[in-house]
Amino acid sequence: MSTDSVEFHTSIQALDARAWDALGGARNPFTRHAFLAALERNRCVGPRTGWEPQYLTISDARGLAAAAASYVKSHSYGEFVFDFAWAKAYERIGRHYYPKLTVAAPFTPATGPRLLVRPDLDGARHADALLAQLERHARSSGLSSVHALFVDEAAREACAQRGWLLRRDCQFHWSNRGYSSFEDYLATFTAEKRKKARRERRRVEEAGVHFETRFGAELDEALLDHVYALHRDTFLRHGHEPYLTRAFFGEIARTLPDSLMVKLAVHGRAVVAAAIFFVSDDALFGRYWGAAADYHSLHFETCYHQGIEFCIERGLARFEPGTQGEHKVSRGFEPTLTWSAHYIADAPFRAAIGDYLAQEGAAVEAYAHEVRAHVPYRGRRGAGPST
Repeated sequence: MSTDSVEFHTSIQALDARAWDALGGARNPFTRHAFLAALERNRCVGPRTGWEPQYLTISDARGLAAAAASYVKSHSYGEFVFDFAWAKAYERIGRHYYPKLTVAAPFTPATGPRLLVRPDLDGARHADALLAQLERHARSSGLSSVHALFVDEAAREACAQRGWLLRRDCQFHWSNRGYSSFEDYLATFTAEKRKKARRERRRVEEAGVHFETRFGAELDEALLDHVYALHRDTFLRHGHEPYLTRAFFGEIARTLPDSLMVKLAVHGRAVVAAAIFFVSDDALFGRYWGAAADYHSLHFETCYHQGIEFCIERGLARFEPGTQGEHKVSRGFEPTLTWSAHYIADAPFRAAIGDYLAQEGAAVEAYAHEVRAHVPYRGRRGAGPST
């Protein structure tokens, strides 16, 4: 690889979309060139956002060989892997934790490829080369650290091989075990949990609410405005504006129409709630939700039951509904470990954070095992968490 060229780019638009997507990340909507470009063009990332693009590429005689979407961060918001305590520890001794470098799909707590390598090349070798360049860039640019978030198994292994610190967390994911229908799925529940799930769905139906599925190309501007307003209201109730702009969703509806899906809850002719999802060829990703009216169990039906039913109908293997939420467990979501990897430039801090992560990791695994005892399935309680 000595003749390969290495570059950092401040815009994804400087890179050819087909060449980027050919690196293997196209199966995941959040690593697609179109997704990253929409973030830039609609000012979700870039100047004054705290997410400054630094796309790393390695090119060979055939063109783009490997890449990583990385960002210089001046804060830790929008990452969903919390390192605020690390930043405070730096500050206490007069050091600067920010800026740092983050390898991630911005604002997206979903596991996916982070080290993209052209399929005809040695994946492990080029992944290692990407990590080496990220480390070198951090040191030469005065960045405290590099953080690869929600990494897939290949990236986790590559990071471990280079001695990066591994951090685990617990989400709740749903797995499709070949169900033929939602009722077939519910048949795997204990009697008590099955009864509760049916009652939850029935309450929404009895309220006169029905559901419609719309993909990006089926969302006109007026409907997008309404869906975005519902989503924005949820964020405002938590004290801040959404990370993603209305213009971003408009562009994604055009450029990734098969990846953006919205479940509309309709009462009469009015859309009273909406859940925004992204779809890959094997998974559904729940992202945002909002409602204009308060109906019993509407959130659970719109965001969870409707998503599960969609996966069964489409034959999708899994459903990742986002972060947090033990309430998901009784609805069929199981504790699943997610991973991030961290290169800390300062050796003493690296050792201290490593000790902390060892203790935290044991606690996370214990928590996942404890929660596993409460899954609604017959005969599957007490097994270890998925990884």
